This record gives sequence, C-alpha cells and structure tokens, in this order.
Amino acid sequence: MTEMVSLLDQAVEKRLLRPLDLQFARLLADASQPAWLLAAACVSAEAGDGHVCLPLAHLNAETLFAGRHPELAQALWRAAGAPSCWKTALSGWPALSDGAIATPLVLNHERLYLHRLWQSEGQVARFFTLQADLADMDVAEAQRVLSALFGDRPDDWQKIAAAVALTRKTAVISGGPGTGKTTTVAKLLAAMIRLSRNSLRIQLAAPTGKAAARLTESLGQALQALSVSDEERARFPSEATTLHRLLGAQPDTQRLRYHAANRLHLDVLVVDEASMVDLSMMAKLIAALPEHARVIFLGDRDQLASVEAGAVLGDICRCAETGYSLARAQQLVALTQCALDGADDAHAPHVRDSICLLRKSYRFDAKSGIGQLARAVNLGDPREVESVINAAFEDIDFQALQSGQAYQAMLDAVAEGYRPYLKLVQSRAPVEEILLAFSRYQLLCALRDGPFGVQGLNQRIEQRLVQLQRIRRPAVGSRWYAGRPVMVTRNDSALGLFNGDIGITLRDAGNQLKVFFPLPDGSVKAVQPSRLPPHDTAWAMTVHKSQGSEFEHTALVLPAQFSPVLTRELVYTAITRARSRLTLYSEPAVFQRAVQLQTQRRSGLVERLSLAG
Repeated sequence: MTEMVSLLDQAVEKRLLRPLDLQFARLLADASQPAWLLAAACVSAEAGDGHVCLPLAHLNAETLFAGRHPELAQALWRAAGAPSCWKTALSGWPALSDGAIATPLVLNHERLYLHRLWQSEGQVARFFTLQADLADMDVAEAQRVLSALFGDRPDDWQKIAAAVALTRKTAVISGGPGTGKTTTVAKLLAAMIRLSRNSLRIQLAAPTGKAAARLTESLGQALQALSVSDEERARFPSEATTLHRLLGAQPDTQRLRYHAANRLHLDVLVVDEASMVDLSMMAKLIAALPEHARVIFLGDRDQLASVEAGAVLGDICRCAETGYSLARAQQLVALTQCALDGADDAHAPHVRDSICLLRKSYRFDAKSGIGQLARAVNLGDPREVESVINAAFEDIDFQALQSGQAYQAMLDAVAEGYRPYLKLVQSRAPVEEILLAFSRYQLLCALRDGPFGVQGLNQRIEQRLVQLQRIRRPAVGSRWYAGRPVMVTRNDSALGLFNGDIGITLRDAGNQLKVFFPLPDGSVKAVQPSRLPPHDTAWAMTVHKSQGSEFEHTALVLPAQFSPVLTRELVYTAITRARSRLTLYSEPAVFQRAVQLQTQRRSGLVERLSLAG
C-alpha cells in the first residue's frame, strides 16, 4: 500500500473523509498519482459537507480538513508532492476537464467540481441571469391594482416585492420571521389574477410536507383577510405540494416524471422555504419549468442552507447588496410610489433587479425577546446576545446545563411540554386535534448522536414519559405505542410520504395502531407502521429537520462541548421556529461561540451570476 493510500485510510478512520470519498478517488486515480488521489477524495468530501466546489487555494496543509489534525494534513500534503501549482499538478488527468467534454471532475475558475454540481450551478446561473422584464405589462393598470391591494405607504417593502414579481418572470423574496412573505404572496397572486387576461394555472410548492402544509394554511388565512371577489377567490390555489410530488418522483429511482423533455403544466409557481432547496433540486426544478412560467421563490436567506450541496437562496440574495439598477428603481417607484434609490454598476449582476429583501417584522415588537434575540444572533454580536438573554424577557428562558441535575430538569420540562398533547392521546380525542396539539411544542437539537443529540434525547424522553405513565410502551418486541411521533427520513412516493413528514401513532376505530399524517390539503392519511419508509422517533428533532415548521413553544438544546456544526445560522433557524415562547438549554460559552461561527458554503454561483451580469 502506498503512502498516500495509507494516509487517506487514516483520514477515513478519523472521520475526516468518508469511505465513499476514498472509493471515489481510487476510481479516478491510482497510487502512481498521489496528488490526483488527494484532490479527488477532497472534492468528494467537500460535496458531502454541502460545498459545491473545492477552491484550489484550499488544497494546502493549513486549510486541509479545516485545520483539524494538522499533522495528518501535513503528511498528506507532502505525500501529494507539496504542489506549488495545483493546475500543473492536475494537468494530464483523464478524469478532469474544463467542462467542454464530459469528465467526472471539472476545473473552472480555480475551482474543482464534481461534474454534476458544475453543470447544475451553470444551469441555475443561466436561469437567474436571463430573466428580463415582462414586455406586455400595463403600468397604469398594475399601479392601480397594487394601490388597491397594498395602499400607498412610502416605505412598503411588501408592495415593492409584489412589483418586482409582477414585472419579472422570476422573483426572489427573502425576509425573516413575521416580515409578511405569505401576506405579500397572497396579494401578489391577487394582483396577477386581476391583471391576467387568461385563467392562470397557479401551483404552490415547498421542500417538505410540513412546509407545504404550513404554506397551505398560512396562505389560506392571508386570503381570508383580502378583499377579493368570489370569482377571484376561486382562482387561487387551494393547497401546496412538496417539490418531490410536484416533479413526480418515482419510487426507488432518481427519475422524475417532469423534466426538460416533459415540462410541468403551470403558469405560476410559488416555492416557499427556498433556503432548503439544494443546488441539484433547483436545477431539476428549473429544467421542468415551461418557457412561459413565472416563478416566485420565498425564503429567509439567513436560515440554515440546504442539507445537500449548495446555498442557492443565500448566494442569490448576496447579489442584492448592490441595490437596484437606476432604471429598475425608477420602474418600481412608478409602480409603487415608494421611495427607492438605484445606482448603475457595470459589474453588478442582473439578478439584483429580481430580488426584494423584506425588512420589517410584524410578528415581533419591542417587547419580544425572540425577535430581538434573532436579530442579535443574525448580527453575530455577542454583547447584544448577552444583553437580550439577561433582559428577562417573558418569552425567553435560558437554562444552563451545568450538571446532571440540570439535564434531568430539562427532561422533566420537555415531558411537561408534551403533556397537553399526551392527555389528548390518552382521552382518544379526534385525530386532527391531536395533530394540532403536537405541533405546539417541539424540542430541537443540533446533533444526532450522544446525550444532547436526537437519538439520545428521544430515548431518554421516552423513558421519562414511561416513568410518568404518560405513554405505555410494549414490554418486548415492538417500539410502537399510542402517542409515538415519527418523522419520515426517506421519500416513498408510492405511499405519498416524503423526507420530513411527521406522523402520530394512534389507535384507529378498530383499536389497531396506525400512524396518522396530516396532508397539505388538510386531510389525514393513516398508514400501517409496518409499511412506513425509514423513520425516526420525533420527540426531539434536528434543527435542520424543523425548517419549514413553526411551534408555539420551541426548546433548543445545545451540547455541553462545542462542535463545528454549531453555527450562527443553526441558532437563528432554531430561534425563529418559535412563535410565542423559546427555551434555550446551553452552556453560555457554547451558545456564544456558536453565534460567532458563520456557515461558509463554497460555490461559484455568485461569481457566475456576476460574470453573466
């Protein structure tokens, strides 16, 4: 075994690389080319960590493995020949090209890509760059409709967002909790319906079943508050679907029913929780859109990026930092009568004119600790974070986990949080009432393993609920019991269940245990436990899995020791899941360190958007 292969094996043992990364490298290079082996293993690992590409500048002893295990990084660097120029070291590699021919790896602008990610990034960049104004807009009529729906305030960013989407085939609307994204879209769709000469086929979608159900509910509520005719109301979409359902995911395969050769049948698509959409899914969605379709992407750019590679929404919204072009600002002012400045910049990306960042939160006022804490975390300001935590807001409770006694107190508090839900389970209340009660409280974790992770906490919460006689587990054999919440972890389009869907185990009319899932249209599906796709118990769930959800009372537990997965975006996302009350279980030093660590997702999307601009 060569030195490079032996060192890469050590990296796998230390969990710096995955076995998959090493296997991928050995498919593309042999031991006679150690630099190629190292580059292939690292670019595969980067994709596994959510990065779209590996900048060649990161292939050095100091940055390899993010500074972890520096001695091993140094040894790998030396074994690769300590390249002073990686472009030279990689030249002549049959597995690598500039993208002009199909090869497993692509080198573009000093960035190393897996071919599929390079291709997807280019597809997304072209799509968002080519969006231009709609030519047949009746400005006077649009101005009248917007004024009727939004009023005439001079600083109405919701109205500006609607004007952006009315005048572009593609629009991106980003805002934090309570900034009125759903209200904006309800009024925007009303404007589109009023301005359209033909009937519009409007579709709503979100990455997960929970997010789709919440979009259906919140848009329905926003519609009730609108002054629209019965005819207009009938033209609104009645429910949202998941992106997987929308694209027609096929069981046990990567194939989709809708793609470039078989486009979706729609005129307008609204995609909520767009921060959760990874690069590959975005490319698949774009490929399936008909040429004439108009798309509105909604999301919070400050939330956690997608689990898979990419941070598409965040990258696109970075292009808004230069503001609108002068011509675009003038157009939006004419439509909205809002005060808006613009500036011409030859280097600014075109996509900036298709973005609107909502700035005002209507949910959290000056008395809301949740709102102030979310803002302080987003700024990465440790002193402001400490000030908010120490201000004794009624809607925030910070509990330090300094002892085993404090940990047990946390378990007792979690059991108490789920008590109203379990009382309904025990009384055999209607399924819909039980499902609603479960969604009012949720414990969130940063990790999967260990006593502070999902697996350890789910086990300990179950044990505590058994001790309190609030659940009754079978003595042997089965893990199923009335009241057990579960989360689906793998798509099963044949059953109509998708990753992230949450179901509750209850007894049906025949006293048989079934798992009941709320569907986006408001109905409920009952599934035999034995038929479920892979799933986890969901007394505790990861912050990632909670995206697209809101809870009246959210509790977040962080581990006693700092971990690189604890980031500002993770903490912000957890905080903004809370509607009315937030409980934080963490060591103060761990919490503050997490707030100061910002997620970096490496990609070339911003540059490719700018080059196209």
